[in-house]
Amino acid sequence: MRYMMRSKIHQARVTAIDPDYEGSISIGTDLLRKADIVRFEQVHVLNAETGTRVVTYAIEATDPGTMQVNGAAAHGFTEGDRVIVIAYTLTDDVGAELLRPRIVLCDEANRPRLAEGHR
Repeated sequence: MRYMMRSKIHQARVTAIDPDYEGSISIGTDLLRKADIVRFEQVHVLNAETGTRVVTYAIEATDPGTMQVNGAAAHGFTEGDRVIVIAYTLTDDVGAELLRPRIVLCDEANRPRLAEGHR
């Protein structure tokens, strides 16, 4: 069995941080749907500015373009940081060969678009 990248939100900008929130990362519903990430799904959040990497879970934010890092993870991020959010799946070798990750590229306002060649 192999852990494989199933989906990725690439180069989103952190819109807010809330270290007093109980945890997670709040992501705009439109981004979650495009990336096929569901509420409470485990995600890895990589800070492209500092190299910080945290494992947390995604929750929905109603405002489009929201990318808010919450709880303890918020201490490793600042507003405006570029981040990558990755969800993984566990699959066998056959599934790994068939896997086509969903990659969502973001513009400066976190508006999503699917990367060419990806579903």
